[in-house]
Amino acid sequence: MTDTIAELGTRLGPDVVGAVRALYAPEQEPRAAALASVAIDCAYGPHPRNRLDLYREGEGGGPRPVLLFVHGGGFLVGDKGGDGNGNGGWVNAHLGRWAAVNGMLGAVMNYRLAPGETWPAGAEDVAAAVTWLQEHAAEHGGDPERIVLLGTSAGSVHIAGFLKLRSDHAGMVRAAVLLSGLYGFTPLDERDMLYYGPQDAYAGRMPRKAVVETALPLLLACAEFDPPRFQAEWAGLLQARLDRHGCLPRTHYASGHNHYSMAMHLGTADRRLSDEILTFISAHS
Repeated sequence: MTDTIAELGTRLGPDVVGAVRALYAPEQEPRAAALASVAIDCAYGPHPRNRLDLYREGEGGGPRPVLLFVHGGGFLVGDKGGDGNGNGGWVNAHLGRWAAVNGMLGAVMNYRLAPGETWPAGAEDVAAAVTWLQEHAAEHGGDPERIVLLGTSAGSVHIAGFLKLRSDHAGMVRAAVLLSGLYGFTPLDERDMLYYGPQDAYAGRMPRKAVVETALPLLLACAEFDPPRFQAEWAGLLQARLDRHGCLPRTHYASGHNHYSMAMHLGTADRRLSDEILTFISAHS
């Protein structure tokens, strides 16, 4: 698999997504068939995309930590997946199942998309989903006081935006894992402007300051074959965190992975990032 991913290089696009999905389908599809959601399309807000699914393995054992996964998609596309419902299949839903088999209540959310919905819609939706979990996680075996966030790409951006919007975020969640996000260390491109607006508006909207200054425990990850801009964002954030706090946050460099495979492979035989995340969550939940 590593050789195939290396051959794909640092490109983004539907063809690369499809190729990566095909690589991991033989491992992920049986897991999807083996563990169904325990609640589907829970409405955490009024918009049709304000929906999340929940995954849990087994009964009893006391309240378990809650992992909320926020998918990527460049602000414009993406879906939480599900039980063969045609809305993404196993992709993204696999993070809820991964959380479940590792002793957590897994939650996988949709959020409003650009260009129909613009900044700060994604960050607001993360906040609304967290609030819903605080109120309802216990009904499904989760501990509302032990919520951890996990995002990839645009999902990481929306989590960072949540840190910016909610000054009380440290009282709402225990920690956050950010995979290959854009936080404000590089200029916007045209696609980003469909969510953030023009470059001159970005200065007041970027989550850079919040994700640098937060005292919330963070795990920041980047892939070997992430596009250079994402690598520059990761390196810039690490340096800014070092300057601000005098030490680095927990970090992971996903060798052999690209922008899509980093999240898509979680739950497979390659446990390097999985183990890193689970150790981090255990330490903070």
